Amino acid sequence: MKKKAICQWVIDPVDRDAILIHEALKKAIPDYNLVAEIVSIKSPEELLTFLVGIVSTYKYHGDEIDEIVAYSDANTLRDEIQDEQSFHDEVTRIISTRSKQQLLATFNQFKDIHGTSISRALRGAPEQEFFQTVRVAVKCIKNPQKYFAKILRNAIVGLGTDEDVLTRVIVTRAEIDLKEIKELYLERNNISLDQAVAGDTSGDYRAFLLTLLGSDGY
Repeated sequence: MKKKAICQWVIDPVDRDAILIHEALKKAIPDYNLVAEIVSIKSPEELLTFLVGIVSTYKYHGDEIDEIVAYSDANTLRDEIQDEQSFHDEVTRIISTRSKQQLLATFNQFKDIHGTSISRALRGAPEQEFFQTVRVAVKCIKNPQKYFAKILRNAIVGLGTDEDVLTRVIVTRAEIDLKEIKELYLERNNISLDQAVAGDTSGDYRAFLLTLLGSDGY
């Protein structure tokens, strides 16, 4: 596992993400949530359009927000979530073409109009596989640090350690927002991420992860 962690650390981030996506899709049961995590969108079977959309359509990256569009999109998303017969093309279009700021405005409008967060609405949606994927994308768009703190907790707690998740998150976020993730982890779990990792790993693998975490006390 140490070798795998080091390999993920030294290769170019774009190549690393491509490899992670490739490995996720090669599994007997493809890990589409991992794909959603990496690109903030994901795809199974008909959901493959998500990946096509995210890499091939025009996605606006500016900071301008159109509240009228946000209001309209919020209602469209609600209709799509409730419609069991829909192919959910509009969900794909909205998530894959709107900027992050526009999507955040849409999520806020969704809660104001419908009295519940879009994450809660997605949790009760009829097509669990599709909307579970959308939910991961929404979480990564809204608050990626909170999302990563939670999946790190899930990777460490319970029977055995999910070293793939542990490695992926620490390596890929080390130079981005790992400090914020560590702060959230401590706040939510009353134990530092450094302590949790030190107690659940061993040897050179533990030493490598703790180095990325900036820890010198274990």
